[in-house]
Amino acid sequence: MRALNIAATGMDAQQLRVEVISNNLANMSTTAYNARRADFADLHYQQVTRAGTVNAADGTVLPTGVQVGLGVRAASVSMVVEQGSLQQTGGELDIAIEGNGYLEITLPSGLSAYTRDSALKRTGEGLIVTADGYPVVPDITIPDETRSIAINADGEIYASFSDQIEPQLLGQLSLATFTNDKGLEAIGSNLYLETGASGQPQIGDPGTDGRGTFRQGYLESSSVDPVREITELIQAQRGYELNAKVITAADQMLGATTQIR
Repeated sequence: MRALNIAATGMDAQQLRVEVISNNLANMSTTAYNARRADFADLHYQQVTRAGTVNAADGTVLPTGVQVGLGVRAASVSMVVEQGSLQQTGGELDIAIEGNGYLEITLPSGLSAYTRDSALKRTGEGLIVTADGYPVVPDITIPDETRSIAINADGEIYASFSDQIEPQLLGQLSLATFTNDKGLEAIGSNLYLETGASGQPQIGDPGTDGRGTFRQGYLESSSVDPVREITELIQAQRGYELNAKVITAADQMLGATTQIR
């Protein structure tokens, strides 16, 4: 009775799909969050009768054979790379990324991580950091006497002072791009790590070589579409129920077999 095991794999697959959808919905308000999608593939097949097998003395072969599938498996849970809408905040250090690219930050371990969450802050020493306190690369310090901050599309940060007419250039933010964004490893807190699948980061100035640009006073919203997620949630629930009914039917068939006298 293969149906029991096959239906069990179907229930596992739909359960994973629901878990991915629930994570998407939980992050529908997370800054610059990219929705995830679960992809599936069929399991290997039991070759009861192979196609092309000789079926008669005259050399006649079977055109199709008998191949019985053994269920489904999770192939991947990948990130849907798409730009979220921009929401105006008015914050001086809120700088949405329009287009491709990630900010590089330095973790306490010394490793580099990458993020599109550009709701930046500054420490008591004036260093520009993320909301979790990780310094942004390159290190840029805002002087205490700064009256206002201006950040242009190219990531150049200018500080205005009360005793100066012209603003002072403090530094320029850079952006990192990857050959395969979906290959990045998510570690939480809107951070990603480089992997062998993502390729090495290509770091450069905004607006060059396909990199995006900055917009001060805006943040990128989550790319999660609640309507689409709810629709897929209903489909996953129905798929789970149908596989459960297959198990019930297989159990009844087994019960009828044991009752034969």
